[in-house]
Amino acid sequence: MTDEEIHQSDELTPRQANIVKIVGEHGYATLEALSQRFDVSMQSIRRDIIHLDRLRLLQRFHGGAGPTEAEVRLGYGEKRLRAADAKTRIGKAAATLIPDGATIFLDVGSTVEAVARNLRGRHADLRVFTTSLATGMILAGEADLELHVFGGRSRGADGSLAGAATISGISAIRFDMAFLGYSGFDDDGSVMDYDLEKIAVKQAAIRRSDAAIIVGDQSKFERRALAQVAPLTLLTKLVTDGQPPERLSELFDSAGLEVVTP
Repeated sequence: MTDEEIHQSDELTPRQANIVKIVGEHGYATLEALSQRFDVSMQSIRRDIIHLDRLRLLQRFHGGAGPTEAEVRLGYGEKRLRAADAKTRIGKAAATLIPDGATIFLDVGSTVEAVARNLRGRHADLRVFTTSLATGMILAGEADLELHVFGGRSRGADGSLAGAATISGISAIRFDMAFLGYSGFDDDGSVMDYDLEKIAVKQAAIRRSDAAIIVGDQSKFERRALAQVAPLTLLTKLVTDGQPPERLSELFDSAGLEVVTP
């Protein structure tokens, strides 16, 4: 079978199967890295990615490939179940950082929802602002808690809100703390995520917060995503369920990022 015939069929070569595996394990892979990994030209890798994108096994991005839209957005139910115990412990640890009377921002995502669950019944006179419909439902009706859900366009199965109206709303408020989800870390330690509109929301919240705290389980230590959210120097704490690998630990220490574990 010729190279052209391979890329017109639904069959996968060993290299293509490995590309799918790499993207699944690391969340994002660049053309350059894959070219070096398999010792072939970037053009060959580009053809592989186009083929795999056509088969909906991954998604083609500028300069590389990442998970499909279905994996990123429609996998919300699966994400809630994955590492559920770790997220519960992270949520509890993160909630203890919030002082009574604080004004906080809660991002979208299953780990941030775990933070919200640990605020129920606390009676701490909190003001909570969120861009998550799911978090809004978790905290709706709570006594001694002032809940605000920002307006915006609903995006995906996780009930997130984004867009110009959302960012405008965030920009009018000053937060004591912001709790943010993420998908991985870049080579320089910068926090990364996939959805550019959601990234813009996270960046707006960071700008308006005295303390920006990221929450996520240890499976994200070795993952990358599509784009950077923020450098480590703009973040205050990471609440997670395990110690980071040496490479990240050194970057965290250099940036002054405190790691909090349950």
